[in-house]
Amino acid sequence: MLPVRPGSSERRTFDYVRHGTTTLFAALEVATGRVTDACTDRHRHQEFLAFLKQVAAAYPRRELHVVVDNYATHKHPAVRAWLAGHPRITLHFTPTSGSRLNLVEVFFSIITRQALRRGRFPTVADLIAAIERFIDAWNDRCAPFTWTNDPDTVIAKATHPRRRKTQQTSDSEH
Repeated sequence: MLPVRPGSSERRTFDYVRHGTTTLFAALEVATGRVTDACTDRHRHQEFLAFLKQVAAAYPRRELHVVVDNYATHKHPAVRAWLAGHPRITLHFTPTSGSRLNLVEVFFSIITRQALRRGRFPTVADLIAAIERFIDAWNDRCAPFTWTNDPDTVIAKATHPRRRKTQQTSDSEH
Protein backbone atom coordinates (compact mmCIF):
# COMPACT_ATOMS: atom_id res chain seq x y z
CA MET A 1 0.00 0.00 0.00
CA LEU A 2 1.33 3.41 -0.92
CA PRO A 3 0.85 6.38 1.42
CA VAL A 4 -2.33 8.33 0.74
CA ARG A 5 -1.80 11.95 -0.22
CA PRO A 6 -4.40 14.73 -0.01
CA GLY A 7 -6.50 14.71 -3.15
CA SER A 8 -5.37 11.28 -4.37
CA SER A 9 -6.92 7.88 -3.83
CA GLU A 10 -5.43 4.83 -2.19
CA ARG A 11 -2.94 3.00 -4.41
CA ARG A 12 -0.88 -0.15 -4.34
CA THR A 13 2.63 -0.67 -5.64
CA PHE A 14 3.00 -2.17 -9.10
CA ASP A 15 4.25 -5.42 -7.62
CA TYR A 16 1.13 -6.06 -5.49
CA VAL A 17 0.26 -9.76 -5.51
CA ARG A 18 -2.99 -11.21 -4.27
CA HIS A 19 -2.24 -14.47 -2.46
CA GLY A 20 -5.73 -15.98 -2.68
CA THR A 21 -9.15 -15.55 -1.19
CA THR A 22 -11.60 -17.25 1.10
CA THR A 23 -15.36 -17.16 1.39
CA LEU A 24 -16.64 -16.17 4.81
CA PHE A 25 -20.05 -17.53 5.72
CA ALA A 26 -21.38 -15.90 8.87
CA ALA A 27 -24.59 -16.11 10.86
CA LEU A 28 -25.35 -13.34 13.33
CA GLU A 29 -27.54 -14.17 16.32
CA VAL A 30 -29.51 -10.94 16.56
CA ALA A 31 -30.42 -11.42 20.23
CA THR A 32 -26.79 -11.49 21.40
CA GLY A 33 -24.58 -10.35 18.50
CA ARG A 34 -22.74 -13.70 18.52
CA VAL A 35 -21.36 -14.85 15.15
CA THR A 36 -21.14 -18.41 13.86
CA ASP A 37 -18.69 -18.60 10.96
CA ALA A 38 -17.01 -20.80 8.39
CA CYS A 39 -14.30 -19.99 5.86
CA THR A 40 -14.36 -22.03 2.68
CA ASP A 41 -12.46 -22.16 -0.59
CA ARG A 42 -15.57 -21.56 -2.68
CA HIS A 43 -19.11 -20.14 -2.47
CA ARG A 44 -21.24 -22.89 -4.00
CA HIS A 45 -24.42 -24.53 -2.76
CA GLN A 46 -22.37 -27.36 -1.22
CA GLU A 47 -20.48 -24.97 1.05
CA PHE A 48 -23.62 -23.01 1.89
CA LEU A 49 -25.48 -26.21 2.77
CA ALA A 50 -22.60 -27.36 5.00
CA PHE A 51 -22.74 -23.97 6.73
CA LEU A 52 -26.52 -24.24 7.23
CA LYS A 53 -25.96 -27.64 8.85
CA GLN A 54 -23.27 -26.10 11.10
CA VAL A 55 -25.69 -23.35 12.20
CA ALA A 56 -28.47 -25.90 12.75
CA ALA A 57 -26.14 -27.98 14.96
CA ALA A 58 -25.11 -24.88 16.93
CA TYR A 59 -28.77 -24.16 17.73
CA PRO A 60 -30.44 -27.55 18.20
CA ARG A 61 -34.16 -27.83 18.90
CA ARG A 62 -34.73 -24.13 18.12
CA GLU A 63 -36.67 -22.52 15.33
CA LEU A 64 -34.21 -20.66 13.12
CA HIS A 65 -34.89 -17.77 10.76
CA VAL A 66 -31.94 -17.16 8.46
CA VAL A 67 -31.81 -13.94 6.44
CA VAL A 68 -29.93 -14.25 3.15
CA ASP A 69 -29.59 -12.33 -0.09
CA ASN A 70 -30.89 -13.55 -3.44
CA TYR A 71 -27.67 -15.28 -4.49
CA ALA A 72 -28.46 -18.40 -6.55
CA THR A 73 -26.50 -20.59 -4.13
CA HIS A 74 -29.12 -19.92 -1.44
CA LYS A 75 -31.93 -21.13 -3.74
CA HIS A 76 -30.27 -24.25 -5.16
CA PRO A 77 -32.53 -27.35 -5.38
CA ALA A 78 -30.24 -29.26 -2.99
CA VAL A 79 -30.57 -26.48 -0.40
CA ARG A 80 -34.36 -26.38 -0.87
CA ALA A 81 -34.58 -30.16 -0.50
CA TRP A 82 -32.58 -30.07 2.74
CA LEU A 83 -34.74 -27.25 4.10
CA ALA A 84 -37.90 -29.24 3.25
CA GLY A 85 -36.61 -31.96 5.58
CA HIS A 86 -35.78 -29.42 8.30
CA PRO A 87 -38.91 -27.29 8.77
CA ARG A 88 -37.54 -25.58 11.88
CA ILE A 89 -35.20 -23.62 9.58
CA THR A 90 -36.65 -20.90 7.36
CA LEU A 91 -34.74 -18.76 4.88
CA HIS A 92 -35.86 -15.17 4.40
CA PHE A 93 -34.59 -13.34 1.30
CA THR A 94 -33.78 -9.65 1.38
CA PRO A 95 -35.14 -7.55 -1.46
CA THR A 96 -32.80 -6.88 -4.37
CA SER A 97 -30.38 -4.10 -3.34
CA GLY A 98 -31.67 -4.39 0.24
CA SER A 99 -28.67 -6.01 1.89
CA ARG A 100 -28.68 -3.32 4.58
CA LEU A 101 -31.77 -5.08 5.97
CA ASN A 102 -29.58 -8.01 6.94
CA LEU A 103 -27.64 -7.20 10.11
CA VAL A 104 -24.84 -9.63 9.27
CA GLU A 105 -23.88 -7.13 6.56
CA VAL A 106 -23.11 -4.64 9.35
CA PHE A 107 -20.79 -7.25 10.85
CA PHE A 108 -19.12 -7.80 7.45
CA SER A 109 -18.48 -4.06 7.25
CA ILE A 110 -16.97 -4.02 10.74
CA ILE A 111 -14.65 -6.99 10.16
CA THR A 112 -13.55 -5.49 6.84
CA ARG A 113 -12.68 -2.12 8.39
CA GLN A 114 -11.14 -3.41 11.62
CA ALA A 115 -9.36 -6.61 10.60
CA LEU A 116 -8.98 -6.98 6.85
CA ARG A 117 -8.67 -3.71 4.93
CA ARG A 118 -5.05 -2.76 4.38
CA GLY A 119 -4.03 -6.04 6.00
CA ARG A 120 -1.12 -8.02 4.71
CA PHE A 121 -1.83 -11.73 4.38
CA PRO A 122 0.96 -13.70 2.68
CA THR A 123 -1.19 -16.85 2.53
CA VAL A 124 -4.87 -17.74 2.61
CA ALA A 125 -4.18 -19.49 5.93
CA ASP A 126 -2.99 -16.14 7.36
CA LEU A 127 -6.16 -14.46 6.11
CA ILE A 128 -8.36 -17.14 7.67
CA ALA A 129 -6.42 -16.91 10.95
CA ALA A 130 -7.00 -13.14 11.06
CA ILE A 131 -10.73 -13.66 10.44
CA GLU A 132 -10.96 -16.32 13.14
CA ARG A 133 -9.04 -14.18 15.67
CA PHE A 134 -11.36 -11.26 15.04
CA ILE A 135 -14.52 -13.36 15.34
CA ASP A 136 -13.29 -15.07 18.53
CA ALA A 137 -12.60 -11.66 20.09
CA TRP A 138 -15.93 -10.35 18.76
CA ASN A 139 -17.83 -13.24 20.39
CA ASP A 140 -16.05 -12.63 23.71
CA ARG A 141 -17.46 -9.09 23.87
CA CYS A 142 -20.48 -9.24 21.56
CA ALA A 143 -23.69 -7.32 22.07
CA PRO A 144 -26.80 -7.05 19.92
CA PHE A 145 -26.98 -4.37 17.26
CA THR A 146 -29.51 -1.64 17.82
CA TRP A 147 -31.52 -0.32 14.88
CA THR A 148 -31.45 3.46 14.73
CA ASN A 149 -34.62 3.69 12.62
CA ASP A 150 -37.99 2.24 13.48
CA PRO A 151 -39.06 -0.76 11.34
CA ASP A 152 -41.68 1.23 9.42
CA THR A 153 -39.04 3.71 8.23
CA VAL A 154 -36.66 0.94 7.16
CA ILE A 155 -39.39 -0.92 5.26
CA ALA A 156 -40.66 2.28 3.64
CA LYS A 157 -37.15 3.09 2.36
CA ALA A 158 -36.65 -0.44 1.06
CA THR A 159 -40.00 -0.58 -0.75
CA HIS A 160 -40.43 3.02 -1.95
CA PRO A 161 -41.32 2.90 -5.69
CA ARG A 162 -39.00 5.79 -6.66
CA ARG A 163 -36.07 4.08 -4.89
CA ARG A 164 -36.75 0.77 -6.65
CA LYS A 165 -36.81 2.53 -10.03
CA THR A 166 -33.50 4.27 -9.25
CA GLN A 167 -31.94 0.99 -8.12
CA GLN A 168 -33.15 -0.83 -11.24
CA THR A 169 -31.63 1.89 -13.42
CA SER A 170 -28.30 1.80 -11.58
CA ASP A 171 -28.29 -2.03 -11.50
CA SER A 172 -28.79 -2.19 -15.26
CA GLU A 173 -25.83 0.10 -15.84
CA HIS A 174 -23.38 -2.40 -14.29
